[in-house]
Amino acid sequence: MNKNIAIGTDIGGSHISCAAIDLVSGKILRDTLTERQVNNQAQASTIIGIWSKALSDVLDKVKVENVKGIGFAMPGPFDYVKGICYIHGVAKYENLYGFNITDAISSSLGVHDDFLIRFMNDASSFAVGEAWAGSASKFNRSLSITLGTGFGSAFISNRIPIVDGPDVPKLGCIYHLPYKDGIADDYFSTRGLLLRYKKQTGKELNGVKELAALAESDKTVLDLFTDFGDNAGLFLSPWLKKFKAEILVVGGNISHAYNLFGDVFENRLRTENCYCEVAISKLKEDAALLGSAYLLNDDFWESVQHALPLM
Repeated sequence: MNKNIAIGTDIGGSHISCAAIDLVSGKILRDTLTERQVNNQAQASTIIGIWSKALSDVLDKVKVENVKGIGFAMPGPFDYVKGICYIHGVAKYENLYGFNITDAISSSLGVHDDFLIRFMNDASSFAVGEAWAGSASKFNRSLSITLGTGFGSAFISNRIPIVDGPDVPKLGCIYHLPYKDGIADDYFSTRGLLLRYKKQTGKELNGVKELAALAESDKTVLDLFTDFGDNAGLFLSPWLKKFKAEILVVGGNISHAYNLFGDVFENRLRTENCYCEVAISKLKEDAALLGSAYLLNDDFWESVQHALPLM
């Protein structure tokens, strides 16, 4: 039987989202969308149990015999080929260290040996989703970034993540590259924005949404976003030009405040002679679901094999 349904799964820092996706149309079957909160400090068995219950809810709605397999958008460090978690030192999912997630999920769901479970980096999954069914779908070469808890990124050519070669930085991502007195992840993230606000005002805020709400009445906040946009353009433009990216897709929580830094950001790109298109992700969280489900496309799976060990 030709199975055209895959389960896309996004593993966030404190939640799991999953849904059935039509591999032919690239559409999410909305009535199957399932989300559950996860205590990322819980024991491995508890975490796997919550993940499996969410996945079971989706499978019950579409019947497992119609499903080709499950794709996971997973944060790293992770062995995306063997399905083994190596997360440590980041205060989340550390109790999964060394666990074979493929075996654990297969056993918990009680699926047959031929039921496919595949993994890809979460930022790469977001970018592949955008290239398959989102803002980058009409372009061959794209860079997608997520501005949020961390600074995620993936360079894409013909829907395939590019993780090595002369046109991209080492590992095919940019969070680890030096910037100012740290690395890019320190600066272009929620953590970086809130830390700079605290240094200037002595006040602590809970998130970017709270910070953005102050911009209209607080010049300090507006200046922070202006500085953020200018520096983001300065940092990204050399890589966009080197990769010959046709479009930059911007997602993540900070993108919701794009009205506060977008003009400055795009002006800086142009000043640096970078003329690729810029789009705010319309898929948002759906992008990672779609990208992870796309792992069950056989042609894509064959083409992405080279990239997985380097993610």
